Amino acid sequence: MNILQTYQTFYFVGIGGIGMSALARYFNASGKKVLGYDKTNTKLTQNLMNEGIDIVFEDLIDERITSLQKEDTLVIYTPAIKTLRILDYFNENQFEVLKRAKVLGLITENTDCIAIAGTHGKTTTSTLVAHLCKEADLPFSCFLGGISENFKSNFLYNGSTYSVVEADEYDRSFLNLSPDWAVVTSTDADHLDIYGDKSHIEEGFRQFAALVPQDQQLFVRKGLEIGRGHQTYAVNEPADYYSDNLRMEHDKIYFDFHTPVETIKDFVWEIPGIHNVENATVALAILHNLGADFDTLKKAIANFKGIKRRYTKHIYQNGKIYIDDYAHHPTEINAVMGSIKTFYPDKKLLVAFQPHLFSRTRDFADGFAESLSKADELILLDIYPAREFQENFEGITSSWLLDKVTLDKKEVSTLSDAFEKIKEKDFDILLTVGAGNIDTLYDPICEWISKL
Repeated sequence: MNILQTYQTFYFVGIGGIGMSALARYFNASGKKVLGYDKTNTKLTQNLMNEGIDIVFEDLIDERITSLQKEDTLVIYTPAIKTLRILDYFNENQFEVLKRAKVLGLITENTDCIAIAGTHGKTTTSTLVAHLCKEADLPFSCFLGGISENFKSNFLYNGSTYSVVEADEYDRSFLNLSPDWAVVTSTDADHLDIYGDKSHIEEGFRQFAALVPQDQQLFVRKGLEIGRGHQTYAVNEPADYYSDNLRMEHDKIYFDFHTPVETIKDFVWEIPGIHNVENATVALAILHNLGADFDTLKKAIANFKGIKRRYTKHIYQNGKIYIDDYAHHPTEINAVMGSIKTFYPDKKLLVAFQPHLFSRTRDFADGFAESLSKADELILLDIYPAREFQENFEGITSSWLLDKVTLDKKEVSTLSDAFEKIKEKDFDILLTVGAGNIDTLYDPICEWISKL
């Protein structure tokens, strides 16, 4: 019997994380008692509470914790949390305590698991695969690393034959999965606090790829060395599956899709950027292999609305454009800004960026500086520490990073001052970008620009 079936209560330590909240929603939808802790009250935690999940925001051992019985309660934690009194309590009192990735692996082990991995692109690709599964009426569940604009959630249950999961490389979490189908979108250096250097993160992805049972069920972006047999995908160059003949018309991208034996013309796709056409290409390849017909897939691609905070765009009657994005790595920022420059080459771009993690800022400072220097004006927010809030990174500050940016118009700001600074600027396009709590600016900005 699966260990999860022995518990009726599930306590999440770090429940507000995007991956943790998907699991919490799964158990809540299954009729289990779900409760948890998070350091910060966000829109996501508010939504979880509205769904009936009990959440606290102080690291205290109160009656809600001491009343839990270890025989009935499974504790799930995120490895992003290092030290916490609540977690210490559960360990000291011999509760079953498991990492998020282990639990995700247990949930999906009896399904045909479709796991999407990569340092970039995995959220869009996994969300699109889930959307295509739904439109093709396949029985599936999904656990996503972003909020689908179609589902309005990062979790959906539509049956148990397939599971679509975002395979997170942080802390080597994806090695806990048992993928029947898998994608590797990219293996760029990231999470060097875990891996040390690029060679070790590449080895991590090779270990993940080795978990897939058959070569034809592993899809890898052409050019990546993954160390075993697989099918390739690409854009504008031949591969096992590839897209080409890209053209833009009225903010939409049209492309043709090639399988090993046929070509299907004129897919319509509203999500900008060649990198996102790559994501669409591999999603189509997987669904084609699962038996979905191309008429269904064409309609599904056309009505895919994207992911919240992945190039979320608003165009206002006053001519202003506001784009919000989760990018937190130089490669991702380059992709977002490249898309903006492609669609709007002559418009003045103001960027407000919040770096995420001191270690990432330190490790990729030159890359960040080069990316951000492509803006016309920059507001650089203080670094969001996330799991590093108790660690010392002397000298690694936003002011230090700003000195590397080659713009004339640039400044550092706190989050609390950023909105007022934005209101003073002259711009055609505003891009807010980062993976921390910069999203709290989203609603005020939308309301303000709409009234200009």
